[in-house]
Amino acid sequence: MHSPIKRWGWFALGWLMVALGFIGAVLPVMPTTIFLILAAACFSHSSPRLEAWLLDHRWFGPSIRRWRERGAIPRKAKIVAIVSMAGGYGVMLYTVRPVWWVDLLVALALIACALYVATRPDG
Repeated sequence: MHSPIKRWGWFALGWLMVALGFIGAVLPVMPTTIFLILAAACFSHSSPRLEAWLLDHRWFGPSIRRWRERGAIPRKAKIVAIVSMAGGYGVMLYTVRPVWWVDLLVALALIACALYVATRPDG
């Protein structure tokens, strides 16, 4: 186990990730699963009990376990994620109207993220 300070840091970061994950479960523009995957990773360094709670959770546990075992994302989740990225980009273009280089940077970042998601194994 880590030093007490590191352990508490991982513990606090884990709870922050859980909070962000639950906010993402309510808000359609924010992801859920990635924050809970990160929370489980944080809890693996600080609280095996809370890590087990996430891994055994009825709704979120299977996704976290699939990711840990195979780096897999279900096909439906991939589609939702990529469509959400495209939709968010469209909303940004329509509402913010950024300068061209910000637009390009955001587009490149989203394309990289979409490619990463698309190339993960189907879960």
